[in-house]
Amino acid sequence: MIMDPLLHFLHIASVALWVGGMFFAYVCLRPAAGTLLEPPQRLRLWRGVFARFLAWVWGAVVLIAVSGVAMLARVGFAAAPLNWHAMLGLGLVMIAIFIYVYFGPYGALRRAVDAQDWKAAGAALGRIRQAVGLNLLLGALTIAVATLGQLAA
Repeated sequence: MIMDPLLHFLHIASVALWVGGMFFAYVCLRPAAGTLLEPPQRLRLWRGVFARFLAWVWGAVVLIAVSGVAMLARVGFAAAPLNWHAMLGLGLVMIAIFIYVYFGPYGALRRAVDAQDWKAAGAALGRIRQAVGLNLLLGALTIAVATLGQLAA
């Protein structure tokens, strides 16, 4: 069916956007910003980066969930390979962490930067860093399960 390649593309492209964006932010941008910018500039930068990136992640999360559920429905939950079930579970945990970041520490970061409360902004950024680090690891594990899990089938 024509929808299968389209669903697969949307799923993989959205995962690449989300996990790739986290990798870039955590491994490349964070260390560079930490050594090149003073806290007020660094925190303003992160506020702007997250405003743009998290909007894209919302779209990616929706596309990942819709495409994943649609592909699962085509096969049937009971007939789906074990690695699909693992992917679903890991994805739900990742989405929960993203929602926590968006409505928790990211909101605190926005408010603190707007108020020029650099200590509170730094604390919020630290919580975001920890959550993004965990989600990055879970994202890498999910990709491994999705691709290497096929070997066990």
